[in-house]
This record gives sequence, C-alpha cells and structure tokens, in this order.
Amino acid sequence: MRMVSIASGSSGNCIYIGSEKTHILVDAGISNKRIEKGLNELGVKGSELNGVLITHEHSDHIKGLGVLARKYGLPIYSAKETLKEISGVKSLGDFPKELFCPICPDVDFMIGDLEIKPFRIDHDAANPVAYRIQHGRKSAAVATDMGHYSQYIIDHLQGLDAVLLESNHDVRMLEAGPYPYYLKRRILGDHGHLSNETAGRLLNCILHDNLKHIFLGHLSKENNYEELAYETVRFEITQGDGPYTAADFPISVARRDEMSGIVTI
Repeated sequence: MRMVSIASGSSGNCIYIGSEKTHILVDAGISNKRIEKGLNELGVKGSELNGVLITHEHSDHIKGLGVLARKYGLPIYSAKETLKEISGVKSLGDFPKELFCPICPDVDFMIGDLEIKPFRIDHDAANPVAYRIQHGRKSAAVATDMGHYSQYIIDHLQGLDAVLLESNHDVRMLEAGPYPYYLKRRILGDHGHLSNETAGRLLNCILHDNLKHIFLGHLSKENNYEELAYETVRFEITQGDGPYTAADFPISVARRDEMSGIVTI
C-alpha cells in the first residue's frame, strides 16, 4: 500500500492511498489538473481511481470534486449529511447524484481490496469524519480538521503504519495575527483545528515501534509555517511521557503546493 499527500493545507487537500489493485483519494480540494498531475507522477490514471472519500463539505476539501466526478464517473463516499451539503454547492457544477455513496461513521466498508474505517471528528461541518484505510495487516489514516481529540480518536489511530495528522496552527501566531476575534475563537474551539502542540500530544498517544511515517498536514498559511510545526511537534514528542523521542520516527510536513514523498507500507 502507498500513501502520498498530493496537497495538504488550509487552501486545499488531496491525499492518495492505494494498493496494487485499488486507488482512492481522501478529499479533492484542489483543481482536477493538479490532482491528475499528482496521480500521473504516481503512475496512476484518473480513470483508474476507484473512489474518493470526502471528510466534510468545506471548500478546501471538495473544490475539485465536480470536475473529477463528471470526468470519471467516480463514486463519492461520505456521510449522508455531507453529501446533502455537497449537492447544494453550485460552484461544483452538476454531476450525477447517483455517484453519491452514503457512509456511516464506525461502519466499515470495502472499496476493492481496501477496508475503509470512517470515524467521527469534531469540526464545524454537517457530519465530518476521518478515515482509516486498511489493506491486510497494513493501515494508514488521514485525520484533519479536528477541534480536539478524545480517547475515541486515540483508539481509532492505534497501530497505524502511516498517518497524516493535522498540525494546523501555532496558538501564539493565531492570537497575535490579523484574523477577526470570531474566527480565532472558531479555530481554537472544540470544533476548530488542532494546534501544533496538540498534534504532538496526540501523536504521543499513538506512537508505536512499527509506525513508519508521520505527515503533519493541513497547515494554516497565515498562522503557521513548516519549520515551526515540525519543531513544535518534535519537541512535544521528545518531552512527552512516552518512551520515544522524535528521532525515532520519520516526520515530514505535507505541503500545500507540492507532493510529498511516497510512503510504502
């Protein structure tokens, strides 16, 4: 199984996860041109995609969905409440609603030879989910747009081989920055986004000997930067109560403007 971030950030998100037989995307929040370019670099054609998993209906997760769905007749998997919101987004254009495949959090399903495990997250959207994808004994997860984490989240992120986890903002940058007060409160609230520090604390709860790669994703363009997210998360891991240090794991920042390296698990 392979995992690649085609794009990740507050301006657009699209993650590829696939086996030799099955190819899926988690979110399609960038242009179809960029999605296809990324797929081509992986040796995958758009016509070979088996589905797209949508976490929630915000623009940075669905921006390219209309073109992608129309071009390839691609099944769209998400919670029924999310699909209802998507159907009302006029900027996506018209595409066949029979492509909608409603899913339920905590109810697993198969796409090809990949087992999909959606689970609930707290964010200001209709019914947002994160996804754990398994192929045999290998597993990867994409978990972003979470205002906080709980034992439920920790349980769903145990035993992973690779994870893309939100590290959205630096609290001090956000508090001192130009955003209006209501937006700062939204981001910092229980239905907003994970800070760098909180991402590091969550990682401390899910680290294990066989975790092969950690992507830090969904960075804010205005309230974070790559080096800060990277160093803050590493500090939290090393200073945490667990048995590990940051040097024990490959950690990289998934960028908004270019593909990550390919992680094979």
